[in-house]
Amino acid sequence: MDLLANEGRAVRLPVTGMTCAGCARRVETALQAVPGVDEASVNVALERADVRFDPQRSDPQALIRAIQATGFGVRETSLRLPIRGMTCAGCAGRIEQALQKVPGVIDASVNLALERADVRVLADGPAAGTLIGAIRAAGYDVPEEGVGTAAAPRDDTGRQDLIELAIAAVLTLPLVVQKVAMIAGFGLHLPVWSELLLAAPVQFWIGRRYYKAAWRGLRARSGNMDQLVALGTTTAFLYSTWLVLTLGDAAHGLLYFEASAVIITLVLAGKVMESRAKRSASAALRELMALRPQRAVVLRAGKEVEVGIDEVGIGDMVVVRPGERLPVDGRIVRGESELDESLLTGESVPVVRRVGDEVVAGAINGQGLLRLRAERIGQDTTLARIAELVARAQTGKAPIQRLVDRVSGIFVPAVLVLAALTLLGWWSLAGDFGAGLIAAVSVLVIACPCALGLATPTALVAGTGAAAKAGILIRDIQALERAHRVDLVVFDKTGTLTRGTPSVRDVQPVAGSDADTLLRLAASAQRGSEHVLGRAVVQAAEAVGLELAEPLNFRATVGEGIEATVDGRVIRVGRAGFALATVERSAEAERLEAEGATVVWVSADGAGLGLLAIADEVRPEAKAAVARLHRQGVRTVLLTGDNQRTADHVAALLGIDEVVAEVRPDGKAAFVQARVGEGKRVAVVGDGVNDAPALAAADVGIAMGSGADVALETAGVTLMRPVVGLVPAALEVARATWRKIRQNLFWAFIYNVIGLPIAAMGMLSPTYAGAAMALSSVSVVTNALLLKRWRPRVEEATR
Repeated sequence: MDLLANEGRAVRLPVTGMTCAGCARRVETALQAVPGVDEASVNVALERADVRFDPQRSDPQALIRAIQATGFGVRETSLRLPIRGMTCAGCAGRIEQALQKVPGVIDASVNLALERADVRVLADGPAAGTLIGAIRAAGYDVPEEGVGTAAAPRDDTGRQDLIELAIAAVLTLPLVVQKVAMIAGFGLHLPVWSELLLAAPVQFWIGRRYYKAAWRGLRARSGNMDQLVALGTTTAFLYSTWLVLTLGDAAHGLLYFEASAVIITLVLAGKVMESRAKRSASAALRELMALRPQRAVVLRAGKEVEVGIDEVGIGDMVVVRPGERLPVDGRIVRGESELDESLLTGESVPVVRRVGDEVVAGAINGQGLLRLRAERIGQDTTLARIAELVARAQTGKAPIQRLVDRVSGIFVPAVLVLAALTLLGWWSLAGDFGAGLIAAVSVLVIACPCALGLATPTALVAGTGAAAKAGILIRDIQALERAHRVDLVVFDKTGTLTRGTPSVRDVQPVAGSDADTLLRLAASAQRGSEHVLGRAVVQAAEAVGLELAEPLNFRATVGEGIEATVDGRVIRVGRAGFALATVERSAEAERLEAEGATVVWVSADGAGLGLLAIADEVRPEAKAAVARLHRQGVRTVLLTGDNQRTADHVAALLGIDEVVAEVRPDGKAAFVQARVGEGKRVAVVGDGVNDAPALAAADVGIAMGSGADVALETAGVTLMRPVVGLVPAALEVARATWRKIRQNLFWAFIYNVIGLPIAAMGMLSPTYAGAAMALSSVSVVTNALLLKRWRPRVEEATR
């Protein structure tokens, strides 16, 4: 059985995580429940599943999702292949089909704007060479030097295109001048044979690319734009040549050599502008990939040695001189400097980094000499992960784009039929074969599937690129699609609306206890805690010089508090109901909570020792961010595990619409699910780790992070800076991108809907039809490029 035979009904999937026969039975049951599956057999020893299915009713992706839903995985990997020779959405669809027929391929997505294919294959599946062979068999080329990289391949043909465009323009200009002179009433006529000699190189040398691409399409039994251009211009050229051969000099004024030459020149000019615009749209990704240096200076045997970046290992001591880019993620062990992290985080102000601070590859060192210990290298660096995330987002296809791809698949045959009907209609009804032929040529030339194919990917590339430069990483097209519909934003409090660096504001022991004892026992118990409030208590005790004990039997209860044995006494720190045997109302606690502090109770062996008031400063830009969300028509909710009075204080301070307090992590997820069930489009903003259940339950999870510790894989949108003002900015860029997609699709469709009938009625010459066709693609790409001007408006909130 093939590893993955997409053309038939046989599938072999390598399954991970199975440990017993029960695991195998669970996987078998899940697979057999998938519609279209005839038979499923799972072997736990070989770690594989053999499945027979109906390809008309199911596909490999559905089978993999079924396995993953049982808690197991399927070993797979991804390959990225740069592609040359694509001209329209039909080309992209043809390559996708060719790749999906290769045994071992799970899925393939081809992006016309980026000229790239992203292919998911099983871990033991086809090698890159096999996939390249399938692409070349379909009539396209793959420059092997770019295989597997996130950046788009360098366009080496740009200079050649410009040279050919210049030659085409020089040869076409006399034909255009003659046509303009004739229209103006001047008696300027070139010899008919000179017209033929001027037009022939343009038609068959400059235009050879269209013949090659048209032939590739015919071999693959599909249509593309090049076939329309080749057929239309060849028809005009051959008709004019026939008139020259049969009429000689009497053919003056009847020839259409200028039409065929102008069409090819204008279409080529459009392609040159389009290529430049597409390259500009994807500039953000290339800028990210260019940030990492190719060389690094490391200490070997006490000496500084310059090595290739691939030779740097984890734990190596890396030396970074003033003005250099950091080659790896690491931690500073010597030196202090200001680092420019703008292209990674969108923060334009250099950040001071000292000994012990984490730093990321790609940042520019200021005036200090740094030594840092490498902790993440190669593809594990934050920079590489960001580039991969941006590339993944730019490669995806919106549901509407898949509809466009289907339309493009029948577009060319429909245009060919319309052109034939146009010729027959003029010939039979008007008795004018020449007029009918020219009208048919105009129909062929004005039709432009390229604009349809470029409408979505160019906007997606430009929008996600602009967002990435601002420090907003959109994970995929699905996250973008959901983000632009969001009407409810749910905020966590600590670390999201507040700075996440709380401090002990007050220590209040009960009668019979003292402040130092209370603080020492609470801090000792929480030495094993990673909670932000626990760290604040420990820091407060250390700041006043208290000697802490080592806790024993440490245990944390999610959403309640912690328990540990300190000096032989059982210490509890947390909510009143958790820490105290009997809970009584405390006016002082209520006062502190009403002022925005979090009150933590401390007990020893069940007896209350007192309370700690911990306060966390609200982020200065948070109020402006909430106000901007309201202006966007988005309702806001504060969802926190903190007490009601503290949460009410923060919400009132920021103008948040609704408060839900004293909620455990699982309760947060349930709250979000309930709002989603009510039909709300919910975004949850959290730290990407502690709020993982709520982030996963939301339509869009927005993880706030900073530099190296950002949780890139936990949410649909990741903010590279802990700035709340980027939350409304993320929704804005999603909406702006979606507007551009809709605008582009509207104009691409309307252009063809209006242009084709006008051409068929003979109201548009082939020359103008060619110009309109060239400009349609350029206008779509240029409209998408306007997204590059988008900037997040968070400055007023951070001043």
